[in-house]
Amino acid sequence: MPIQQSDVLYTAVATAENGRDGRVATDDGRLDVAVNPPKEMGGNGAGTNPEQLFAAGYSACFQGALGVVAREAKADIAGSTVTAKVGIGRNDDGFGIIVEISARIPNVDAETARALVEKAHQICPYSKATRGNISVTLV
Repeated sequence: MPIQQSDVLYTAVATAENGRDGRVATDDGRLDVAVNPPKEMGGNGAGTNPEQLFAAGYSACFQGALGVVAREAKADIAGSTVTAKVGIGRNDDGFGIIVEISARIPNVDAETARALVEKAHQICPYSKATRGNISVTLV
């Protein structure tokens, strides 16, 4: 179920100038970066790009969700990392993205790690937002 405006605890605000070949900054000034298309898409690749920003946000959010489910399961995820790979390519109506999420959890066995990742995928806000909209693969 979607949250209501009255449930919002924090709102991030970012503004882009010139789309994929310009600049994006947050209202508090903590993030202010040049964005440029990657070389693979005909750009100069000098700045970051929306896919990298999405991958950064998704991996951080997923790591947070992993922490929640690990605490509930009393599992030790110290030293764990989450990597999000965000791909962009052409589809029937322009462009689309796909995501691959992988987690390295050194202090648990493979079966426990897989269960934690699957549970994190159920509660992660980015996973919820993308569910049914884009392909997200857990590896």
